Order: sequence, then structure tokens, then C-alpha cells
Amino acid sequence: METKHVITALAALAQESRLAAFRLLVQTGPEGLAASRIAEQLDISPSSLSFHLKELSHAGLISARQDGRFIIYSANFATMNGVLSFLTDNCCGGKPCGVKCS
Repeated sequence: METKHVITALAALAQESRLAAFRLLVQTGPEGLAASRIAEQLDISPSSLSFHLKELSHAGLISARQDGRFIIYSANFATMNGVLSFLTDNCCGGKPCGVKCS
């Protein structure tokens, strides 16, 4: 994944409502949710949510599909995994990483 794509994704997630929406869609899985359900569960106005979903979509973090009269949004797991891989690619200089418990 290119650095500029990772920066765009991280910038999109660096806002409370967008992060909450993305986490909800990750928890929901590939079946996704209608925008109205997302707004309801996160207590976000539809107009505000529309803006946030557009930003997440532009970053490639979510995708949308038409289902009758509804638009269903779902997390783009390939992008999410790409960002995580980018962030951890050179973890610990190639040595096994461990978490110390105190």
C-alpha cells in the first residue's frame, strides 16, 4: 500500500464520528448496514453521516452497494488490512515482537 493511501485512510479515521462508523461496519461484517441504521445506532443526523460516509468511502475504507431503495455500506477489509500491514511491516526491526506484561 502506498504511503499517500495510508495517510488518506488515517486522516479519515482521525475524527470521532467516522471512527465510530467504521468500527460499527467492521463489527457488522461483510453484510454491512443501511445508512439509516448507522445513523440510528450512532445517534448521528443523516446529513452529517452522509458527509462522514463520503470521507470514509473516498479513503477506500468502506464501500456502498444498492439494495432496493437502500444503500448498504460495508467495511473494506482489504484496505483496513493494508493499512495495518503498512503500519506493522517493519515492526521491531524484523525481530519477534512481544508484549511485556507487568
